[in-house]
Amino acid sequence: MKLSECQAAAPRGFSLIEMIITLALMIVMTVMMFGFGSASHQRSQKKLCADNLQKIYLALQIYANDFRGALPQKTNAVTSEEVLDELVPKYSADTSIFICPGGRDSQIPSGELLRNHKISYAYFMGRRLDAPQSPLLSDRQIDTEPKRAGEFVFSQNGNPPGNNHHKYGGNFLMGDGSVQFSPPQLTFSLAAVPGVVLLNPKP
Repeated sequence: MKLSECQAAAPRGFSLIEMIITLALMIVMTVMMFGFGSASHQRSQKKLCADNLQKIYLALQIYANDFRGALPQKTNAVTSEEVLDELVPKYSADTSIFICPGGRDSQIPSGELLRNHKISYAYFMGRRLDAPQSPLLSDRQIDTEPKRAGEFVFSQNGNPPGNNHHKYGGNFLMGDGSVQFSPPQLTFSLAAVPGVVLLNPKP
C-alpha cells in the first residue's frame, strides 16, 4: 500500500473551527436549558417567590392586627411601593422579600423605605384578610385592568411588563396565605371589585 493511501485512510481529527462551533452550540444549549430565562430555572425561582409572598403575608397579618383587620391603604397611590412602604421597617425589616428572585429587580438595603426603590409585586389595595379566596398580591402584571379567565395577566413572551418569571406565568398570594400559580393566561377571574384597586410596582 502506498504512503498516500495510508494517509487517506487515517481518520481525520476535528479542526479548530469545528471545535469552536461545537463548544458554542453546547454553551447555547446549556443556557437554554438552565439559564436565567429557562423553564427549569424559573420553576425553582417561582418556589422562592412563593416563600417571599408568604413572608409578606405574615407582615400583613401583624399589620392587620394593629389596624382592626385593615390592610395598608393610601389615598391617590399609583404604585404598590407607596402603600406597602407602611410595612417597613415596623412589620418587616427584611426588604429582600419584596424582590422576586425570578426577576431582575435590584435588592433593597435592609430597613430602607420601599417608596424610594422598586419592588416586584403588585398589590390589591382595599382588600382585607377575611376574603380567603381573593388575591392580595401577585407578581408584576402586564397592566392593572380587570381580567377574565383566559386573558393574559403575565408576559407571554418574556418581555416586560409582567415578566418576573420570564414567559412562565407568576404567583398570586391569596387572602388565606396560600400561593396560587397561574400561567401567563389567567386561570381565574380578576373582575373589578368596588373599593379594590390593583397597583403595579414602578415600571
